[in-house]
Amino acid sequence: MDWGTVTTEDLIEALKEVDWSSPPRPFNEFVSKFTVPRSSNKWNSRLKCNLYYYRTNYFLMILFILGLGFLRRPLAIVAAMSTALTMAFLNDSFAGTFSEKVTRTIRQFSPHIAAKMRPPLTPVLRGRPSSKRTIFICGRPRWIIVLASSSVSFLLWFVSCGLLTLLWALTTGLLATIVHASFRTPNLKARLNTFREEFRAVWRNYSEL
Repeated sequence: MDWGTVTTEDLIEALKEVDWSSPPRPFNEFVSKFTVPRSSNKWNSRLKCNLYYYRTNYFLMILFILGLGFLRRPLAIVAAMSTALTMAFLNDSFAGTFSEKVTRTIRQFSPHIAAKMRPPLTPVLRGRPSSKRTIFICGRPRWIIVLASSSVSFLLWFVSCGLLTLLWALTTGLLATIVHASFRTPNLKARLNTFREEFRAVWRNYSEL
């Protein structure tokens, strides 16, 4: 297969459609043979082939580098978790479930405080609940909780310098991926693998000819 004729858009679409649950390639194969591409066309073809064939390995490698970066700044892990929680609060289902579970947990220790965390009654218009009801989290309007959580997340990122760590880790991971994909010589197994069923999404038009 001539990977030089595969466009970047085709490669991205193929990576979206493949099974990412497949196990990574063996480590010995991943680091076995490296050579310098002899031309820009060879480099372009090799880069696309390796990105597709070693996709799971690259994904795990980037996660590993991110983990190492956050281990240097444990507070950045808390900042990342706080940011994820803030984004999750924007989902109505999650916000309701989270509020219910927190209220239920607090009720076991202090029913009085739990009673104050109940959301106010939904206004009824002409026998029907108002459709534009406000989402409450622990008895407070959601926007207040999201604003407070966002402020805490920003403060944690600023104090821990986590954004710099995140950018550094992502840059290092992407650079390592490009370097490996550029110099790892595609073996026969990789070429045969891309010629089979996994890459039908890219070559679907070819089968219709």
